[in-house]
Amino acid sequence: MTQRRHPNSPLLTHCPESLPVHAYLDPDWYAREQRTVWARNWVCAGLLNDIAPRTMRRVQLGSASAILCRASDGSLSAFHNSCRHRGAEICQKDEQPLGKLITCPYHAWAYEAKDGRLASVARAQPTADFDMADYGLKPLSITVWSGFVFLNQSLDPRPVAPVAGSVSLDSWGLEGLVTGHRKVAEMACNWKVFWENYNECLHCPGVHPELSRLVPLFGQGVMGDEERSDWSPDQPPTPLLRKGALSWSHDGALCGPVFPGLSARERELDFAYATVYPTMFVAAHRDYVRSARVEPTGPETTRLTVEWHFSRETLDQPGFSAAKAAAFGEQVVAEDHFAVELNQRGLRSPSFQRGRLMPEEYAVHDFHQWLLREMEREGPGLLSKAGV
Repeated sequence: MTQRRHPNSPLLTHCPESLPVHAYLDPDWYAREQRTVWARNWVCAGLLNDIAPRTMRRVQLGSASAILCRASDGSLSAFHNSCRHRGAEICQKDEQPLGKLITCPYHAWAYEAKDGRLASVARAQPTADFDMADYGLKPLSITVWSGFVFLNQSLDPRPVAPVAGSVSLDSWGLEGLVTGHRKVAEMACNWKVFWENYNECLHCPGVHPELSRLVPLFGQGVMGDEERSDWSPDQPPTPLLRKGALSWSHDGALCGPVFPGLSARERELDFAYATVYPTMFVAAHRDYVRSARVEPTGPETTRLTVEWHFSRETLDQPGFSAAKAAAFGEQVVAEDHFAVELNQRGLRSPSFQRGRLMPEEYAVHDFHQWLLREMEREGPGLLSKAGV
C-alpha cells in the first residue's frame, strides 16, 4: 500500500512512461535534437581561466563547429568554424595559437579575430562585384556564467538558466580557479542516457557502493531527504556526508583549504550544485569544484569531459597531487560509464519499446519534459507523437 506523502514532496504520483526507444537510437530523432536542443541552447566551452589569451579553441555546438577566440587583452569572440570562401574548416585542433588575424589554412583568407571581419583574400583578385564587408565570419553568441564560457548558435538567445541548483556558486570564486585534472570519457550511449542516470539515485547502492558509504542517503537510493516517502518540511535536514567526512574523497578528508569566500551556511553544506541543460553540471565542494560537460557525438555515442578545479593555494601545497584529489570522482565516473553503456546496450533489444519511471525518478521525468518542449520549438506534434 502506497504511503501518504507530503503535498510538497517532489515524488511522482504516478509511474509515467519514459521516452520511446527510438529517441535513443534513431538518426532522424538525433538530427532533430541537433537542430533544436543543441542549436538553441547554451553550450559550455570550459572554464574561462583555462582559456589563455592569444589562443583559439574548437568547440562543438550540436552539428556546428565553432571557433572560440581569446585575444591578447583577454576579450572573447566566437564564430562558426567555416571559411566564407568555400567553407573550409579554419580551426583544426582543440586549441591553437591566435594572433590578430584568423587565417584559413586552405586559401589563406584572413579575418579579424575580434569581430570576424574579412581582412584579406590573400592571392585572389576579386572583381568589383565582391564586397569584403559582406564576407566576415558568421558570429555566435557568447557569455560567461559562474566563471564558465558558453556559446550559442542563436543570435538572440535566452539567458543561461540552470534548471536545478541548491545555491548560487558565486562564493566559490570560480573565475579564479584553475583546472588541475581532466578526465575525458568516450561513452557508447546516447547523451540523454547520461542525464537520466545523473537525475536519479535508485542505481546508487548497486553501482556506487563507496559513494553510498560516503553519502548514506545515496545508499538508500535517494538524492535527498525530500525523496523519502515519510518526508515533511519540518524535519531537520540529514547531513549528506557520513559523520567525520568533510569532502567527497576516498577518506572524506579535505584536499586543501576550505574556500575562504564561503558563508557560514555554505560551509555547512556538503556540496552545492547547478545543472545547465543540455550541456553541463557543476558540483562545488568545500575544497574543490568539479564540472562535467556533455557532448553528443552520434545517436549512440557521447563525450563526457569532467574537470576538477582548485584554488591556486591548494595547487601550490607541497606534494599536492590533483590526480589523487580527483581519484574518488574518477571512480564514480567509471562506475557511471559502466551503467550508461549497460543501459544503451539493453535499449537495442527488439523487445524493448519504452520504460516506466518510478516515483523517485521525478527529475528524469522533468528532463524528458524539458527535452520535448525544446524539440517542439521546431514545430508542433512531437509531444503527441512521443505519447508523453
